[in-house]
Amino acid sequence: MTQSVEALTTTVLSLALSAAGQRHQAIAANLANATAEGYTPVRLAFEASLADARLALRERGSVDAQSLSAVRIEIEPDVDASGQAAPVHVDAAMVEMARNAVHYRG
Repeated sequence: MTQSVEALTTTVLSLALSAAGQRHQAIAANLANATAEGYTPVRLAFEASLADARLALRERGSVDAQSLSAVRIEIEPDVDASGQAAPVHVDAAMVEMARNAVHYRG
């Protein structure tokens, strides 16, 4: 039992740190290229793969390390429904970066 709790904790912490680091990279890339012509902003995407872990939680009442290890964190283009690049709002991106830094340090 202790081993599974430790494995789950390690997996959750690893996933959270990885997501925070990649989110920071995406925000930094957007800020660095905010005025670059033709730049397509990026965003972090892992909601679809997180859905499987949520489903396991709903069905079994718990999540195991295997369910969480299937969660994939990816950086993808930030585009609207028509495929057009979303605008980079520098002020909002700076707030998001500060918020992410606080979460990452916390």
